[in-house]
Amino acid sequence: MALEQLNLPKVGEEVGIISTNYGDIKVRFFPEIAPKAVENFKTHSRNGYYDNVTFHRVMNEFMIQGGDPQGTGRGGESIWGKSFEDEFDINYRNIRGALSMANAGPGTNGSQFFIVQKTETEKELIKQMRQLGEKKGYPDEVADAYEEFGGTCWLDYKHTVFGHVYEGMDIVDKIAAVKVDRNSKPIEPVVIESIKIVEYE
Repeated sequence: MALEQLNLPKVGEEVGIISTNYGDIKVRFFPEIAPKAVENFKTHSRNGYYDNVTFHRVMNEFMIQGGDPQGTGRGGESIWGKSFEDEFDINYRNIRGALSMANAGPGTNGSQFFIVQKTETEKELIKQMRQLGEKKGYPDEVADAYEEFGGTCWLDYKHTVFGHVYEGMDIVDKIAAVKVDRNSKPIEPVVIESIKIVEYE
């Protein structure tokens, strides 16, 4: 049995279309396991909060991060004007394509988010997952997904996974490959033109 996280959206489900100057990235959401993070992202998107905001931190074979109106990595706030708590689930993980909350430690979620881009999970880490097993937080389905798709398993239970890319990982890869400075900031801005929340057809 594959993880629900990896499935396509259902017809009528609300999805997000992140339009960038490199193309569109389409994401589905997990309101049943991360209701606050999803509400925060959808409301900010509908209000235009993310329009013309950059992916300010891009690391190839890791992730692309955006959602800070200042573009520094230190700005942005939640729709409630304060940090909100983490939301974790054993079956929703930082597998390649995961849409997760960026933070500065436990319970410090604001407006910033990242998309996991890493294409491989090290064999040693997969082995450790299988040894730990479900009782220690690694069901077979999770280890299988990391082995097949890649990802950043060390971010699990540190960053809330609230969505997943179902179309446009080629765009994520293109963005991840741009030239960056020593702070992992793209030399030429990678811009979120808009994020539309629409029903999946």
